[in-house]
Amino acid sequence: MLIVALEGPSYAGKSTAIRHLRGTALGDRAFVSDCYVRHIDHRDDVPPSRTGSAAAQLAAFDKFMDIEANRVTKAIASGSPLVLLDRSVDTLLAHAHAVDALFGHGVHHQLRHRLQALPFLRPDHTLYLDVPADVLHLRRKAAGHAAAESDYFLHEPGFLNHARDYFVRMVRRPVARELTVLPAHTSPEDVAQAVESLVTYWAR
Repeated sequence: MLIVALEGPSYAGKSTAIRHLRGTALGDRAFVSDCYVRHIDHRDDVPPSRTGSAAAQLAAFDKFMDIEANRVTKAIASGSPLVLLDRSVDTLLAHAHAVDALFGHGVHHQLRHRLQALPFLRPDHTLYLDVPADVLHLRRKAAGHAAAESDYFLHEPGFLNHARDYFVRMVRRPVARELTVLPAHTSPEDVAQAVESLVTYWAR
């Protein structure tokens, strides 16, 4: 079973790439899992991206790891030779790294320790879609979500920089066995085509 994950900031084009892959021959033989928050039925039940304490960050991790355990069960039951993930446990670790750097919660090492006893899908290949902040802003604006830009924690410069450092500079060792940084400042459709080419190469 080959596990491929897509990572990157919100509006990087991950969901567009996943939708594209679903419609290809790759999608026909793959188990595909959407982003963690899409597995939560009620918006109010999604943990806040900006947590106010270490306890809140740990609680958010536990909630998402419940979803991850379900992913593991479904991926194994599917018997599919290919698993495609919109975000992986590295998302949770990168987020923790960023809030640790910003607020001093000090939870990243605790999450690493907890992972040792929890089921999760370890990507063989992770593609990090690397998009400049100004392009992310334009994409969010085009989607009609720019009104609350100042309140959008996931696009605050500090958070973006620290989360990117996790993947690009590898200031913390990612869980994925191999990580590829893909410049993704072009259209999401073009990025999706590039993602398909790489996944096809790995899955051959």
